[in-house]
Amino acid sequence: MRLLLLALFILSFQGVAVARPEADAVETLLRREMRERRIPGLQVAVVRRGKIVLLRSLGVANVQDSVPVTGRSIFPINSCTKAFTGVAVMQLAEEGKIDLSAPVSAYLDSLPASWRPVTVRQLLTHVSGLPNILNVLDQSTGKLLGGDSEDSAWAKVQAMPMEFTAGERFSYNQTNYVLLGKIIDKYGGEPFARFFGERQFKAAGMTNTLFGDSRDVIQNQTPSYRYVNNIDGRALGEDKLIFAYAEFPPFRRTASGLNSTAEDIARWIIALQGGKLLKTKAALETLWAPGKYNDGSPTQWALGWVTKPRPEHRAVIATGGGRAAFFVYPDDDLAVVVLTNLAGAFPEEFIDELAGLYEPEISTSDPITALRIRLRVRGFERAIEVYNELKEKNRNFRPSETDLNDWAYRMLNGGGKKKEALEIFKLNVFLYPNSANVYDSLAEAFEANGRRDLAIKNYKRSLELDPGNRNAVRHLRQLDPSYK
Repeated sequence: MRLLLLALFILSFQGVAVARPEADAVETLLRREMRERRIPGLQVAVVRRGKIVLLRSLGVANVQDSVPVTGRSIFPINSCTKAFTGVAVMQLAEEGKIDLSAPVSAYLDSLPASWRPVTVRQLLTHVSGLPNILNVLDQSTGKLLGGDSEDSAWAKVQAMPMEFTAGERFSYNQTNYVLLGKIIDKYGGEPFARFFGERQFKAAGMTNTLFGDSRDVIQNQTPSYRYVNNIDGRALGEDKLIFAYAEFPPFRRTASGLNSTAEDIARWIIALQGGKLLKTKAALETLWAPGKYNDGSPTQWALGWVTKPRPEHRAVIATGGGRAAFFVYPDDDLAVVVLTNLAGAFPEEFIDELAGLYEPEISTSDPITALRIRLRVRGFERAIEVYNELKEKNRNFRPSETDLNDWAYRMLNGGGKKKEALEIFKLNVFLYPNSANVYDSLAEAFEANGRRDLAIKNYKRSLELDPGNRNAVRHLRQLDPSYK
């Protein structure tokens, strides 16, 4: 029995030497998150000082047949693909083939006049203002609509108006990455799938990374799942686990098309930081530097990556489909990769805490992580009280309105935690009382919790601050028949 247990331990860590107490703490955290988030299976990799120090596989890859996750299980990584696209564009920029500040019209012909001034960097950082290709696709599956081809879908999106002037504000937009794919095809000298394969996968030793979607038969592929409480318009009364089907037409795969393993992504991060993918440290810093809005303020996105600016322990991250995420902490020489098979798992919510097992200060450097750790013990109804305590200890402690809003919406819409979400929306109103958006969000939470009166009150407050809030008007007309 002792020999069997030893063999299982070695297998579970796939030959990677780790300190036992550290490994135990990682497994305890992961099992807690799997239980609370109802994650069937996951993989984790930790990179420290240029080496993989932990590989872990837990749970089941295939629920219906109870097939366990192994180190070779391949997971869809969805929008984490954008980080790879950022590297590909930076490779071309480093070679002088494209200029990040140049307009896209310098590289692609036959674009609408309103699209031509948008720069390559604005595409990468989601401030382009372009119409979103998803608006001409099936919103639930990503499919081309009946009878559509790539060419017809592309023609439709090009006929749509701009959402806003480029550089004015942020809008997460898949059209940006379709255009980047076309640039890579043209200036990389081969289709982007081959360019990625040669210049990134092969260079980093990634043997289990490839493009594909639910239509492709991929060896060792882990099915993706999600929970629903309504099927075909019928309320189920309880959550049901179903397959999460998705299609990524080839022209969209620079945005969402990759499948990989935690080990492969760890190898890719090592290659990226070790100079195998980009030639200079300056190129790497450019890759991870935020863009700029027209007023000079920094964007949330860098080149295919999301930035997490902090006074200490900065991070650059990639997230995908609410099921996959990886964080790189450049100043700590640390990276963490978590891949799951559950849409709505949101592993990005616990990666800072996991990283804190290796660098303890990381788990308190991010305000959302610090709040989450304390509220898990103290209770979400004490959110404002806990915030005040953390603020008293650190006068610079202040979670952003966007981060709080995003966290609360994840709990409200996908995490089955409507009451907890409501308390975080209340905290956001407490911190940002002059924002129309926080009242609108709080109203949605009250509505979801069955508090019609308070939903109406907060929608009206949002409209006082922003008379153009169409969402508030639409909800008020549904909730209050007397509203006009």
